[in-house]
Amino acid sequence: MTKPKQTPETPQAPNYQYDAIIIGTGPGGEGAAMNLSKSQKRVAVIERQRAVGGGCVHWGTIPSKALRHSVSRLIEYKANPLYRFTEKPQRHTFQDILNHASAVISKQSNLRSSFYDRNRIHLYQGDASFVDAHTIKVQHEDGSQELLTAHTIVIATGSRPYRPPEVDFSHPRVYDSDTILSLKHNPQRVIIYGAGVIGCEYASIFKGLGAKVDLINTRDRLLAFMDAEISDALSYHFWNSGIVIRHNEEFSKVEGSEEGVILHLQSGKRVKADCILFANGRTGNTNDLNLAAVGLKADGRGQLKVNENYQTELDNVYAVGDVIGYPSLASAAFDQGRIAADAIVQGNSADKLIIDIPAGIYTIPEMSSVGKTEQELTAAKIPYEVGRAQFKHLARAQITGTEVGSLKLLFHAETKELLGVHCFGERASEIVHIGQAIMEQKGPGNNVEYFVNTTFNYPTMAEAYRVAALNGLNRLCD
Repeated sequence: MTKPKQTPETPQAPNYQYDAIIIGTGPGGEGAAMNLSKSQKRVAVIERQRAVGGGCVHWGTIPSKALRHSVSRLIEYKANPLYRFTEKPQRHTFQDILNHASAVISKQSNLRSSFYDRNRIHLYQGDASFVDAHTIKVQHEDGSQELLTAHTIVIATGSRPYRPPEVDFSHPRVYDSDTILSLKHNPQRVIIYGAGVIGCEYASIFKGLGAKVDLINTRDRLLAFMDAEISDALSYHFWNSGIVIRHNEEFSKVEGSEEGVILHLQSGKRVKADCILFANGRTGNTNDLNLAAVGLKADGRGQLKVNENYQTELDNVYAVGDVIGYPSLASAAFDQGRIAADAIVQGNSADKLIIDIPAGIYTIPEMSSVGKTEQELTAAKIPYEVGRAQFKHLARAQITGTEVGSLKLLFHAETKELLGVHCFGERASEIVHIGQAIMEQKGPGNNVEYFVNTTFNYPTMAEAYRVAALNGLNRLCD
């Protein structure tokens, strides 16, 4: 067929190298890149590090969870009665357990790299910055530069630990949640400043390795976004294991020496340790993108505003993952990237991020939740009932020696609709998904009686749902 002649009324579309360029190869960037490629789009991704995976694979989710797993198994070994009369293992160091984490990081990065190859996505290594709305400059390690053009740009640059300017992070005893992975000495006492998710997870890790831990919390309770009963269980477990929690404290300065650090608190207290892990907040990685070139501006935390399709104020520029803030979860970031890709291809996406996003906190033991907390239901004046199952009563927990913890179900007192699931204990982040699957059912499928009327394998931790459901239903007033 003969092509129609171009006229001033039918201008030629710009000849871009790519349909889309994604900046960053973390979960958000990966989700966008893969979905766009499967929609037959020409896709390029730019990664500043030498290996793909972003902070999730190299500094955040994967390393800390691999470290946590190794320490958790060590704790179980020490507590197992089969080994009580044999020679006790020597104390493991942070470097010992890092070996396992390094192997997992390598496997994950290689796997994710194969995804880009398989989907014919062009990968560029270097620092990306905007030249204009359709042009990205890639600054390579060797000093060379190249310009890439695309119709659409997706910013998926993630976040980094917040570093207060008055703290000297170049000091060899001062770390953030990225640099802690390069810890070379074996600390006997550790200060963790910030009792959020990252701070609590590393408090578990260092305590499990035998270190004394001071956990400095700038708020009045741990993980206040969780159900109060569950976060209180973690607080008690920390206290019982010897972790010192200092609530409502702010630092005034960090004094470093060759032997360690002294943390000066605004309350007048001084805390001494071999090192400090500063884990109080994160900042979006937008400062090197030259956003001013396209008229975009990040907020004070380096984050970008987006609409429901993850589109920024610039029509052809999208942003996903930690760089847009809440919920700042790897699992959600991947979905955000996938949804943004649908919006790019179709002009709008019918898919949306689910409302009840599960939270998994990999302390020792784990915490996990999905749906409403008791505090939220009470404030909303929703009549609800509570069903509980103590892990110490489950045969599977007794067999595996993981009896610490419980499952808590919140359901509507009249309709019996499941409203919230909260779990504390080993494998909590896995167990919670059974309840999530029921909560996502609309209509009569979402009913706590499902757990009574179904048959669970025995013995399993999943059986906790039947026990908790019966416990809660027995509380209902006739």
